[in-house]
Amino acid sequence: MNVADISLCLTLQGVPTLSYVRLCRLLLYYGGVREVWESSSQEWPSLGLSTETIVALRQARDEGCSAKLKDQVQRQFDALQRLRAQVIAITDPAYPVLLRTIHDPPPLLYVAGDASVLNEAQLAVVGSRKASAGGIRAAEQLCTAAVHQGLHICSGLAQGIDGAAHRSAIAAGGRSLAVMATGLDCIYPYRHRELAAQLRENGALLTEFPPGVKPRRHNFPRRNRIISGLSLGVLVVEASLPSGSLITAQMGLEQGREVFALPWSMLHEGGKGCLQLIKDGATMVQTIDDITRELGPMCIVQSGCNGESDASSTDNSGNSPLGTALLSLLGLDATTVDELVLLCGHDVARVQSELSILEVRGKVIRGVGGYVQV
Repeated sequence: MNVADISLCLTLQGVPTLSYVRLCRLLLYYGGVREVWESSSQEWPSLGLSTETIVALRQARDEGCSAKLKDQVQRQFDALQRLRAQVIAITDPAYPVLLRTIHDPPPLLYVAGDASVLNEAQLAVVGSRKASAGGIRAAEQLCTAAVHQGLHICSGLAQGIDGAAHRSAIAAGGRSLAVMATGLDCIYPYRHRELAAQLRENGALLTEFPPGVKPRRHNFPRRNRIISGLSLGVLVVEASLPSGSLITAQMGLEQGREVFALPWSMLHEGGKGCLQLIKDGATMVQTIDDITRELGPMCIVQSGCNGESDASSTDNSGNSPLGTALLSLLGLDATTVDELVLLCGHDVARVQSELSILEVRGKVIRGVGGYVQV
């Protein structure tokens, strides 16, 4: 993205009352940041923009930004330059394919490090900030084994399990992604600033928030949907009841991701969340094989970490039977996931997983109204 378009991104995100959801809708409708900026304001009411938002957006575009917004955009732009960060819009080809499939994808991503990692196979690893020694060891062992299987580790840069997951991935010679609930220039917790620097060199830091955004309680649950959305599956290493890790797991389920949990003793308070997940249907994990076996085709398609796919499970085009069936149901008109579920008879999670595979292969795309065949 060029300098002018980055400034436009920051300006659009800074327009008062223009929510992330509406910005995403504008980008998908018009096809890009510059196209939004140059669009006709007469169309905006039909896209769900309020009168207040339309007035603010029109003023920023036609009459020039306020001095306050200009100063904010300049400070944010300077911060991105210092960090050598990229801005990736949802309409950009570099935008993570799996993340685009969730129902509320971020309109913009700010990335410091290697942005290509975003489209490679991730395993989300989350857990307690106040992790036990056993939880830390389990995270280290499983993340090391996952790296050796070709997976990258995605987590939230928090203390405890998150930090152990990132560090063990790097130590094993792999790469790791940290999804932040702040701007890229506001490392939280501050004690992880050294770890953040390592992640920029051995993976990436990313966030949906522009530079300058400080830690805010309500931003952390929003961050969690990106962790699960980027990943093929979510591993909860250690979690109490209730916990933010369970929110990430729930979001993963809603997004059609596989959910994994460790089987702790019922006497371990910090593991009761994991036991609840297993009771609710999450896959119990003792070794990395429990994870790679469940990820199966998705892991193969995105990174080749399990080798060649089983020919008996695909047709001549490389599609699974369900993939072939879904393609036969899709055309030029958008079809929702719910409609596909009714037509093919499979559950939502299975259909969403298969659609993710087809999207990675470039055979379908997801728009505002559902999926269409390419």
